[in-house]
Amino acid sequence: MLDSKLLRNEPEKVAERLKIKKFKLDLDVMNALESKRKTVQVQVEQLQSERNKKSREIGQLKSKGEDAQPILDNVAQLGDELKKASESLAEIQSALDDILQGIPNTPHNSVVAGDGEEDNVLIKNWGEIPVFDFQVKDHVDLGSALGQMDFDRASKITGSRFVIMRSEIAQLHRALIQFMLQIHTSTGYEEVSVPFMVNAESLFGTGNLPKFEQDLFKVPGERDYYLIPTSEVPVTNIYRDEILEEKQLPVKFVCHSPCFRSEAGSYGRDTRGMIRQHQFEKVELVKLVKPETSYQELESLLQSAESILQALELPYRVVALCGGDMGFSAAKTYDIEVWLPAQNTYREISSCSNFEDFQARRSKIRWRNPQTNKPELLHTLNGSGLAIGRTLVAVMENYQNTDGSIRIPKVLQGFMGGKTLIKK
Repeated sequence: MLDSKLLRNEPEKVAERLKIKKFKLDLDVMNALESKRKTVQVQVEQLQSERNKKSREIGQLKSKGEDAQPILDNVAQLGDELKKASESLAEIQSALDDILQGIPNTPHNSVVAGDGEEDNVLIKNWGEIPVFDFQVKDHVDLGSALGQMDFDRASKITGSRFVIMRSEIAQLHRALIQFMLQIHTSTGYEEVSVPFMVNAESLFGTGNLPKFEQDLFKVPGERDYYLIPTSEVPVTNIYRDEILEEKQLPVKFVCHSPCFRSEAGSYGRDTRGMIRQHQFEKVELVKLVKPETSYQELESLLQSAESILQALELPYRVVALCGGDMGFSAAKTYDIEVWLPAQNTYREISSCSNFEDFQARRSKIRWRNPQTNKPELLHTLNGSGLAIGRTLVAVMENYQNTDGSIRIPKVLQGFMGGKTLIKK
């Protein structure tokens, strides 16, 4: 959530920055509500002051044994007026809050304008794109031919966009998880295991609610629980409504979890295979850091995610997202896109974002600055390190052989009992 003081004091500046994200801030509505809020706020304060003054007069009259009834009647009338004014102020503030909650984060000054992914800025390429002397297969055909990937039976059990993995492919999926956790925990991240259901407050804190409720799976029942769309939500909320000490910073968490997404509005896109499913798994990286270090930490976060692909020897590229392709809560985002031979293109496998104090303000995640001894908002960051299903797809397609077998990357062989090949 943006700083309401910033919106009040520099609305034109904020509106101009939000244009980069293709968001139009209605300043006329904002200014009209803010003007009305100020007027009613003054009215409430005046009525409170007048009622307090009259209440003191009542005490003085009673102490003298004089009739205080006329002033008592006046105080009662002031009370009624104050109640109405307070209710009006609350309604105006609620309307302002609704607008504020729907405003995305302002982009960092380095973020370029653009309409979509075609306008993203290429930062780097890594690795050599493999050349095959045979017709490459996609992961669906590879997995099905091996008898180890079954989308039809998964659809029977649940519905579309689910998969059953068996035998070595299921082991490879698990090996990727173990490998990623081992790498990240050995480089300073603390592993955490979190609930896979969260409450509405947690989703509000990360910016998923109220704007993106249609993308979530809500659990029916008396409680407002939701299945997590990513472990970013529960992990970021570990320190919600808390004040950290300087010695606790930076906080660096790594977490493996399933993720559940309704994929509302994505029908017809990536319906084949594991690219866009309702249930998938990720290893997520989350950081809580001092504001002055957050962009340095973003570069470090990006390197952590890249290190997995480099160890797996999978070609990829890094792009900086333009304003039109950025997420609601992000101030700056890098996407890592891995090469998929069957699609003959790069596909996103990780997004690494700095949210600055946007999530921290919604979640009240703070630290005590020893120089002022006052609580201040932290900056939050997160990135996939990596999406497991898409990494599995990339391994299967990049390491395939002409006979449909799949080589196992060297760094994963120890997690698979020394196996080097998946074959019939």
